[in-house]
Amino acid sequence: MVSPKGDLDMSRSPALRNSLRSVQGDKPVTLIVNLASVEYMDSSGLATLVEAMKNAKSNSTKLVLCAMNQKVKALFEIARLHHYFNIVASLDDAIGA
Repeated sequence: MVSPKGDLDMSRSPALRNSLRSVQGDKPVTLIVNLASVEYMDSSGLATLVEAMKNAKSNSTKLVLCAMNQKVKALFEIARLHHYFNIVASLDDAIGA
C-alpha cells in the first residue's frame, strides 16, 4: 500500500512516482493507493497515477484507489478517469476489493 500525504502537485508527484515504481517492482497482486491524506491533486498527480495504472496493467496488478476527498474525486470525474480506475470509498473497501 502507498499512502501519499498532503498535496499531490508538481513538487510532490516525483516522490509518489518513485514510491509507486518501487512497490510495483515487486509485482504485487494488488496495489492500494490510500488517498485519505491527500488534500489537493493537480494534473501531475493525475499523470503519476495514470502511469501507475499502465504499469499495473502490464504487471497484472490490480490497482485500487481509495478514500478520496470530494475535491480529488471531482478531478477524476472532470478528467473522466473514474471510468478507468478502480476507485472505492474506504481503505476497508480497498482491502476487500
